[in-house]
Amino acid sequence: MAYDTSTRIAIVGGGCWGLSTAYHLEKAGYTDITVFDRSSELPSPQSAANDLNKIVRAQYADDFYTGLGLEAIAEWKQGDWAPYFHQTGHLVMLSGYAGEKAQGIFEDAAICSQTNASLSPHISELDSPEEIRQCCWQLTGDLAHFRGYLNRSEGYASSADAVKGISAKLAKRGIRFVLGPDKGLVKNLVYAGDGRRCTGVRTRDGTTHSFELVVCALGAYGASLVPKLGQFCVARCWSVAHVQLTVEECTILRGIPIVNAIDLGFFFEPDPETCLLKITPLGAGYSNFSGTTQTNTSLPPLASGDIGQNKALSGYIPEADEAQMRRLLHQTLPWLADRPFVHKKMCWFSDTVDSEYCIDFVPNTDRSLVVLSGDSGHGFKMMCIFGKWVRELLESGRQKHARWTWRKGPGDSQGADWGGNVSWRFGEASETGDIVKEREARTAKSSS
Repeated sequence: MAYDTSTRIAIVGGGCWGLSTAYHLEKAGYTDITVFDRSSELPSPQSAANDLNKIVRAQYADDFYTGLGLEAIAEWKQGDWAPYFHQTGHLVMLSGYAGEKAQGIFEDAAICSQTNASLSPHISELDSPEEIRQCCWQLTGDLAHFRGYLNRSEGYASSADAVKGISAKLAKRGIRFVLGPDKGLVKNLVYAGDGRRCTGVRTRDGTTHSFELVVCALGAYGASLVPKLGQFCVARCWSVAHVQLTVEECTILRGIPIVNAIDLGFFFEPDPETCLLKITPLGAGYSNFSGTTQTNTSLPPLASGDIGQNKALSGYIPEADEAQMRRLLHQTLPWLADRPFVHKKMCWFSDTVDSEYCIDFVPNTDRSLVVLSGDSGHGFKMMCIFGKWVRELLESGRQKHARWTWRKGPGDSQGADWGGNVSWRFGEASETGDIVKEREARTAKSSS
């Protein structure tokens, strides 16, 4: 079926990719777009974009994504997107703790940055702790055996602010939003009699909404609505924590580049409104296969129906991740290393074994159902341009990039074990059930 600008379109999910799709379709003249989200306001607490900030970078080992990263950075500096971008620079380092894999990844990244004609003018090599401190004097830690490089062209976007701001602009431009746990929560898709054509969505309040095209943009929750997504997309989560600063401490750290020790974790300049410094460890992440009734499918607890596990994960991060983040702070900002971590959470993403996105029609639906999935922890930076690729899909009728097509079988994506095999991650993938057991043991020990 060919789509035109009058097509009735539903976008399920008001996160960064769903909003980007609405943004670019509206910009192209599409006039009948409705966004559904289970949250009463955006950003949703379940959205990975409900975060202080996300890295916006162009450095990839793959020239394809480097080109897209450069395009995204240019777009983040323009128009509706510019208020949310901060070109602080990106300090990429290798710590003294680094193993062989981390060393190889760092060397490859450095070579890519130094040899790419678009990146190299912005790169400064930093071969010693002294040189690192010359570029970021606030790093008063030992930085023992650290080395790295600074990419001055990169930075971050204020992700929650971007979702809130863009959704408000879209509402003023005529995009309809159906929000809330009853009216906005899509419980299932509606199909025509033969089951081959998606004709709309049914929300939790029992209402059936008819559409000519449905776009599923639920991120880690996608397989709860399109079960076959679980064959190749794995819901996986990583720890996020924050350090509460005073106004004076926040002022000291304002303007620092993203500090990214690739084998330990990264942090950003603090948020001036909340004085929170966000920090994240790097690792293989945690999946949730055991907590779902769908065979061989990982889903976040809220989507899998495991309410008990959802409560157990709330406000908690694994001890190993916390220790890793403290190692990073001890080496870089030692005066913060023993501060309590606040606003701790597990942030869910949709992961693929090759870190490739999926932007495609679901097979055997007569091109009536599109899925946007597989952000793999590097999708938010593309928010400002992502919707353009969805528009191109609708207008051409096919995905022109083989890497973004629907996967035809489970392949290596079944099970949780492959998470540690992703080229740019470290450690072993684990299950959220292990986190629950750890927290229960920790609680029992403290109360005994």
